[in-house]
Amino acid sequence: MLLLGLVRGLPAQTPPITEFLSLDEALPVIRAYEGSLPPGLPPSSSLNVASWTTWLRANDREIRARLERGEEDTLTNLLRFGVTFSREYRIDDEYLVRYGQSTLVNSFAENRARDLVHALTAPNPSEGLLRMRAFVEGKGYSLKTPEQRKKVRAYLLANLARMRDEFLKYRSQKKDENRFQLFKDRGISLDTNLWPDFLLDQHLRRMQEKGLLRAGGVRRLAIVGPGLDFANKEDGNDFYPPQTIQPFAVLDSLLRLGLADGKNLELYTFDISQDVNFHIALARQSAAAGRAYTVQLPWNTTARHEPEYRARFVEYWKQLGSQIGEPVTPISVPKQATGTQTRAVKIRPDLVSRLTPVDINIVFQKMPLASEDGFDLIIGTNIFVYYGEFEQSLARANVAAMLKPGGYLLTNDKLPDRVPSGLEEALTTVLHVARDPDMTDYLFCYRRAN
Repeated sequence: MLLLGLVRGLPAQTPPITEFLSLDEALPVIRAYEGSLPPGLPPSSSLNVASWTTWLRANDREIRARLERGEEDTLTNLLRFGVTFSREYRIDDEYLVRYGQSTLVNSFAENRARDLVHALTAPNPSEGLLRMRAFVEGKGYSLKTPEQRKKVRAYLLANLARMRDEFLKYRSQKKDENRFQLFKDRGISLDTNLWPDFLLDQHLRRMQEKGLLRAGGVRRLAIVGPGLDFANKEDGNDFYPPQTIQPFAVLDSLLRLGLADGKNLELYTFDISQDVNFHIALARQSAAAGRAYTVQLPWNTTARHEPEYRARFVEYWKQLGSQIGEPVTPISVPKQATGTQTRAVKIRPDLVSRLTPVDINIVFQKMPLASEDGFDLIIGTNIFVYYGEFEQSLARANVAAMLKPGGYLLTNDKLPDRVPSGLEEALTTVLHVARDPDMTDYLFCYRRAN
């Protein structure tokens, strides 16, 4: 287990204690899925502590290894949409499906790959490009000679073809109950945007209206997979440095609604990514020295929205950050980023310093807590969709063990209920984003029984 205080030269910081799921805790889930267990996991009748521990550690490593494929997806989205390194046409979804069949789209892609490689080799690249250069070099590629750069271009285009194939497969799938496990075979990405934060804000308002959350009632909060974004899936706005938004957006909503007090709130982030954990640890360290954390808040105005959804989102976006900081001049939007609006907020150091990053795999690990010390609220958006039902059931049991009696899990992925976990469905919020049935956002709320 990585100690965050020792990461990349940061001063020593004792991380919270975490532990793996014990065999006794996992057995109810294992027995429920006896006929469809993951590869390599023996049936419950032949499992023992040693074989469970061996399987558990191996699969924890496999899940963490999926971050590499997710980083390739980020690199590919940068290739498709980036505006800081190329003036070539963007490769939107309709162009993507034509890649390899249209000479026009092939030309766009080849020009973009050339421009991106040139940007990766330039001196003093942006923080985001520097991260991508380190990733490419970590894959064994070099950018020193023309021949080596040619191989990098081929690698970029091969990833584009893979994304095309995955997109076509995704688009052809029936969006039934399996929609909440659609990414179980894909890489785990760190990118994010503001739509889940808006959904959470609307749901928290409903919880307050229905008396599910009381004034000042949220004192311990965890965000699973807070994200580290600089080139998201939606138009790849790469003109700002890597940043995390959701912890601060949720905090802003809680304070605005009076559901939390910024003076006594404990805010944790749970992630398996060293990059995410280091970024948050560094932000916390900077806040301790009195330095604020600035977030850029871009959104895509060309996205398809119902008028009511857009009006409510714009209202939310305009006030986002007002409870946690002050507006500042945002980074200018490049001309190529058509349809993008943005704001920026400088977040107060006293609130940033409340973030505690924890290296934890929500499927297999938890923080051991006494019932009275548990979390009031655990939030995971676009997280559980990367796992199958078996892993989601383990995660549901893990989360239940970390919640206080009466605490809530909020997620936009519906979790299987085959195995009793102590979590019961409490409230579901549905937002109709657009007329397309696939453009509907769900927020599921699970309450730990008293």
